[in-house]
Amino acid sequence: MKQTLRGSEVIQPKERLIIVSNRLPVVLSKKKGQWHAVPGSGGLVTALAPVLKDRGGLWIGWPGMEETDEKGVNEALADATRESGFTLKPMMLSSEEIEKFYFGFSNEIIWPQFHDLLGRCNFDPSYWPCYQKVNRKYAKVIQENLASNDYIWIHDYHLTAVAQELRELGVKNKIGFFLHIPFPSLDIFMKLPWRFQLLRSLLYYDLIGFQTMRDRRNFKQCVCALIKQISFHGKGQVVALKFGDHVVRVGAFPISIDFSEFANLALDAKVAERARQIKAQEPDMQIILGIDRMDYTKGIPERLKAFGNALERYPELRSKVSLLQVVVPSRYQIPEYQSLKDRIERLVGEINGHFARVGWIPIHYFFRSLDRKELVAHYRAADIVLITSLKDGMNLIAKEYCAANVENNGIVILSEFAGAAAEMQDAALLVNPHDVEGVADAIYSAFIMSRPERQKRMKKLRVRIKKYDIYRWVNSFLKASIAKSLNDFNIIEEYKPQLNLLRQRQNRRRMR
Repeated sequence: MKQTLRGSEVIQPKERLIIVSNRLPVVLSKKKGQWHAVPGSGGLVTALAPVLKDRGGLWIGWPGMEETDEKGVNEALADATRESGFTLKPMMLSSEEIEKFYFGFSNEIIWPQFHDLLGRCNFDPSYWPCYQKVNRKYAKVIQENLASNDYIWIHDYHLTAVAQELRELGVKNKIGFFLHIPFPSLDIFMKLPWRFQLLRSLLYYDLIGFQTMRDRRNFKQCVCALIKQISFHGKGQVVALKFGDHVVRVGAFPISIDFSEFANLALDAKVAERARQIKAQEPDMQIILGIDRMDYTKGIPERLKAFGNALERYPELRSKVSLLQVVVPSRYQIPEYQSLKDRIERLVGEINGHFARVGWIPIHYFFRSLDRKELVAHYRAADIVLITSLKDGMNLIAKEYCAANVENNGIVILSEFAGAAAEMQDAALLVNPHDVEGVADAIYSAFIMSRPERQKRMKKLRVRIKKYDIYRWVNSFLKASIAKSLNDFNIIEEYKPQLNLLRQRQNRRRMR
């Protein structure tokens, strides 16, 4: 049976869909002694919450606190369940598990390594046993809430070993896995002390999804180099990996957004008025928007340096552009993130101190979250969005900005190391975030770009993102999971990144 949602066909298999992720899609806070749940933020929540809202299901994840007051947490989640349209099941963690599983193995090893930042890794041997223990703990909670025909969809790098733990518990259900962050190349992955264990645990899944063909290729190279008796079969978006008697499907499924939600919200009268207010604060100026979660992979210091370089080398930009940099607090308990915050604020101060004039401040810096309407108002007000990720699985900010750009007059400057670059390269301005002058040149190119050229580029991006929205993404993944054979799976050729074109653009940039 199929159900049409906002113009996109979403497969409705007979199975109930169980989503499992490190965090629940809500944030809990305590007011007057009681827990309250509010919708969370982040790429995974943005992508999957609207899908489950329409089709129902169960979401299992950590509520973000230690194993205390579980009764109060369950009551708050019961209220959130009624509002969300799907069931929320908490996975409680002890303080040691939070320290070694979440802050330790997940975010001091996997996160930096998979983003090609080996120098930031802490290969503490005590982290791996705790990582396994928590994955086993998740598996037991899944098993306790499982029906025989449920489809289990595991998400991201925190939970790579859950399928193996479920199989050892005797679970026979189909299990899919999607990695939201990049998968590293062989030479980077080889540095992981537990590389064999992690790869073998992934082979227990029935379907493994990556953001890009590049990530899938890296995974294939690692498996072929490190695991014996492996063979790959087929071509296209999804291929088959044979490991003994077990077949694992491996595919590239670029994640997306609910295009209609962002586009419709941008047309809301209050949002449009708020966008006009933001523009009025910077009259006769082009607004450049940078919005990121606080993380060293987002290239925020590199962006600030490039903006300063642009003001230095292109004096005509002064008093004509303003950078609105929003940094969303994240992992503030980690000293390294506090150090990054200090570095960002120091750079903002230095650039403003050097270039500011009466009536003009080059950078407006905000360290806080924006609610959905305020976020979309900023998208609509911005003439340029500047994304300089050092490495990114996808980067949904780029897609959200395009969806909200209902007047088709914005321009996207995008890191070529973001997964979104594969889909947006023919209409966005791609940059190497490490190339300070190259990014500065792109800022100037966007500033002087004619309105017809901007509209041509933005229309192209919006058409594509509207076509390949979040519902298409879920549909594609589920089709790959339930198809009887790969020949039954409808390969979506447009999902393939045009790697040759990207290489040609990079070569031309280097020659210049």
